[in-house]
Parts: sequence; C-alpha cells; structure tokens
Amino acid sequence: MVLVDDFGRAVTGVRVSLTDRCNFDCVYCHNEGLGDTRGPMDASDAEMTADDVVRFLEVVEDYGVEKVKFTGGEPMLRADLEEIVRRTPDSMETSLTTNGTFLGERATDLVDAGLDRVNISQDALDPEAFARITNSGAYDSVIEGVKAAVEAGLTPAKLNMVVFTKTAGYVEEMVEHVAENEGLQLQLIQYMPELTGRPEWNIDIERVHRWLADLADDIERRDMHHRRRYHVGRGMVEIVDPVENPEFCANCHRVRVTHEGYLKGCLNRNDDLRPMGEMTRPEIEAAFEDVVANRVPYYGEYLVRDENDEWTINEEYIGV
Repeated sequence: MVLVDDFGRAVTGVRVSLTDRCNFDCVYCHNEGLGDTRGPMDASDAEMTADDVVRFLEVVEDYGVEKVKFTGGEPMLRADLEEIVRRTPDSMETSLTTNGTFLGERATDLVDAGLDRVNISQDALDPEAFARITNSGAYDSVIEGVKAAVEAGLTPAKLNMVVFTKTAGYVEEMVEHVAENEGLQLQLIQYMPELTGRPEWNIDIERVHRWLADLADDIERRDMHHRRRYHVGRGMVEIVDPVENPEFCANCHRVRVTHEGYLKGCLNRNDDLRPMGEMTRPEIEAAFEDVVANRVPYYGEYLVRDENDEWTINEEYIGV
C-alpha cells in the first residue's frame, strides 16, 4: 500500500541520515535542512542504531517504498554502514551520498553488501579551491574515492557540485571532466539560500542552463520535474534546481529521516518533524502515516506569491 499525500504525491523513497558528524565543514552545508547541528565527532547516544534503521526500512517496505538513500553528515563515519546496507530489504534500490573520503578503502565492500549507486560531493578539481570550499585537505582521498567507486561498478558515479558564487568558476572544468571520463555524471545542485542564510552567494541558475544548452550534444527531459539532462561527450550533466520551483515540489516523492530518528516531510521545514518514539513497528507506522498525511509542497503551497510577487507563508499554515 503506497501512501499518497493530499497533493497526489506517492511516497516511494526515503532519505535516511545516519549521522550529523562530518569530517568536512563545507561553507554551504545545511545538514539535511537542520542547519549546523554538528558537534563532537564521537557518535551520540541519540544516533539511530543499525537495528533502528533496518526496522524503519522493513516497515516502510510494506508501504511500497522502493528506494533508500543513506546520507549524513558523512554516512561513512558509521563503522556499521556495510551492515546497514547488507540488511536493507532486497526490494529497495540502495544509494549513498558521501564526500568520498573513505570510498577508496570501502567501495568494494559496500558493493558486496548491496549498494547500488553513489553520489559523491565534489565542488572543484583544484585542490586549493576544494580546500577553501570544504575546509578540508582531503582532495586526494576524494579523487581516489571516485576512482574506486567506478572500479567497483558503482557507475555512473554521480558527482554532486553545489553551484554558487564560490564554485561557479569551476563549473566548466567539472563539465569537461565528466565529458572526458567514462562512468561519471555531474549533478549541478542549485544553491539554497533559504537554508544557509547567505543570499548574496546565489547565482542565476538559468544562465547555467543556457550555457549547457549551447554546449550539449543532446538534451533530454526526465519525466520527474521535467528536469533537463545535457549529454556532453562521454558524460551527462543534470541541474537540480528546486529553489522557487513549484514544479519541483509538486514532484517530491521522498520522506526524510533525521539521524535521531525523526521523520521530516520537507527539506525546507523543521516545523513538521515527527518522532518515532522507541521505534517499535506500531510507532514507526503511525509516524510514517502521519508525516505523509501532513506533507505540503513548499513552493506553491506552503509558500505562495503575495501581491508584490514575493514568496510568503500561506496563511493556512501559519501556526500549524
């Protein structure tokens, strides 16, 4: 039984944060919409256990959830990541979003455990620029991690690049990189100022669309969001542009889970968190049904245009 919210959006995927710990400190990080919650690098008692995660996935499998993406923080800081992947229901496509630091030594084990896909954050090909953006010196480890992912069969390995003022100058080189190398795709992710509080870093993402359209050998559109895919050389480039995009929100089919075991119906909101209690099966079922029933598209519904064509909270949801 697939759950469908009041806006006709079937929930077929979940995005599970396994930790808020991270060995990077990227300047644009919003930590799954929660803001900067990062503390010590030691695991906290509030972090979901492997048993918690697996129990949740077994419950939502019965609701027709077909895909799970494991995220963080940095999920590979979990020593039990391979165990979690191995115990994920076989019916689910399993993917991982990572900064790639530890992939060099664990990619093969993750594939053996059942990992299907990987997204690797990489915002520049220049080590110094990379260090400024991520506040880390792990550039070489990330490059090795990408290579290991491709060699382990996690292809196409998707490179995630957040596009804003500090990275815009590196987009051309990244596009050339995926065009020249087999097994890679590039996701250019629109910077989300509403989550990071630095609107001056924003750029016009349509300029990037127009530039790619002139460059591409072929352009296709995905059914979901009608997102454009630009085929350039051996690679493919896709822009993820959710900001001020009601069509994007209208096609959201994913519920998020925080590292502490709260369900979250919308990335941009933290007033819709639902606890799963002690994570018994009945508590998970009740929380999941509740969060889906209360899901609201962020742009076009929770936020609407006012008389000045500015986004404002829909009065229907004020105080709800």
